[in-house]
Formats: sequence, C-alpha cells, structure tokens
Amino acid sequence: MIGKETLEEAKQAIINYDKEKAVQLTEKVISDGVDPLEIMNNGFIPGINEVGDLFGRGVLFLPELVQCADVMKTVTDIINNALPSQENAEEKGSMVIATVKGDVHDIGKCIVVALLQANGYTVYDLGRDVDTDRIIEEAVKVEADIIGTSALLTTTMTRQKELEEALKSIGLRDKFKTIVGGAPVTGRWAAKIGADAYAEDAQDAVLKVKELLAS
Repeated sequence: MIGKETLEEAKQAIINYDKEKAVQLTEKVISDGVDPLEIMNNGFIPGINEVGDLFGRGVLFLPELVQCADVMKTVTDIINNALPSQENAEEKGSMVIATVKGDVHDIGKCIVVALLQANGYTVYDLGRDVDTDRIIEEAVKVEADIIGTSALLTTTMTRQKELEEALKSIGLRDKFKTIVGGAPVTGRWAAKIGADAYAEDAQDAVLKVKELLAS
C-alpha cells in the first residue's frame, strides 16, 4: 500500500508538470513490488483531474496543460509496460477514441485514455478535431470493439449523432459499441442519439467499457 504522502507527491508532480519527480515515484513503486495502478488511480489521476479543473477556471493555460498531459503520458507508458495484464490487452478489448471534428479540447479524453490503458485495454487515440469518416475508418481498420467520442462544446455534440447515423447508413452500427462523453453530454443525449453508453467521467468510462464488452 502506498502512503498518503507519496500519493500527494504524485498528484503534485502532475499539477506542476514535474516529469522527473513523476517518473521517480513511478519507478520506485514498481521496484517495491507495489501495484502501479494504485499510484495511477489515487495519485496521478486526481492530479490530472485537478489540472483539468484549473484549466477550466483559467488558472492554467494551454502551454501548462500540454506539459501536464505529457507527464501523464510518460508515467502511463511506464505503468503500462510494467503491467502483466497488458500481455492480454487484446483479450480485454479495444477501443478507438477521439474528440470530434470542430472541438480542440481533449484533456478529458486524455484522462480517459490514460485510465483505460492503465487498466489493460487497447486504446487507439486519434486525438482531437477528428472527422467522423476518419473515426469509422480507424475502427474498421483495427477491428475495435468500441468507438468512443468526446465533445466539450454544445456546438460539436451533433458530431456524436452524426457518427451514429453514419454507422447505420453503411451497415456497421451493429459491429461496434459506442460510448459518448464530454462536459455538455448527458445520459439523455446518449439515449436520444442511440449511443450504447454515456460516461460521466474517466472512472465511469472504465466501468462502462467493461459493461459494454460483457454485453
């Protein structure tokens, strides 16, 4: 079990985009034989969540956000490489995820990707401002189980509906499970457009992905 002090250090390392400290803490946990998901779920994830909140309130700006995300990606990669479950990632399921066309906000998606990967799922992150055709093309190419889309603006939410309609029009809707998320997105919206699931946050996304793969 990791002490509260270490978990707080992990959280602050993300907020302060201190890559050296974050890597040091991660490697120490792994060398001590402790489950690295503990420092991910209780240290780094709370840190990146706070980063998202600070960015939303205008306390942190894009350059800092990018650096925080880079630190998060670095420790996620280290943890993924240390997890035995990664050997069976394909068996757990795969997902293509993207922030929809017209939307360049992806901090929430980055958190989801980090947590899903840390839990052993194969995730193909297409980034932000991705058009519907590109999302479907990648999902078909990698034979993904799930397609996830994030929309942070009310004006871009319609792209999630567009994806559902596009999949139906080409006869692929039953081939993939779909999950939607983002600040303005709700369970009601997901039901209205015909998505299979709605994720309120990153932790919820992991639960919903597990449920979708089991259904």
